[in-house]
Amino acid sequence: MVFEEKMILNGEPEDEEEDEEEEDMVDPMETMRQKCEETEHCVHTRERLEHCESRVGSRSSTAEDCTEELFDFLHARDHCVRQTVPCSQIKSSPMVAQLADDILQIL
Repeated sequence: MVFEEKMILNGEPEDEEEDEEEEDMVDPMETMRQKCEETEHCVHTRERLEHCESRVGSRSSTAEDCTEELFDFLHARDHCVRQTVPCSQIKSSPMVAQLADDILQIL
């Protein structure tokens, strides 16, 4: 009975270890995206996006949006990530790498 009460109050020891491991995990894609956002081309497209957002935000009524600038920035960032890690080096199934290569050829 005492052991069960300790388990209820303290939780399972494995749960604590799993929580610590989950906190330490970092998505490598996010890390690559952040690095790419610092490149000259991405900085330029981000500045264009921010300028558009401030222009649109300063108006009370406008039909303009910043979709084109957003897509330009995302395209520049994703292009940089793609150049950093070629699909042939992706450590997943060969089918996923082939599918990614096929998509890129279409674009």
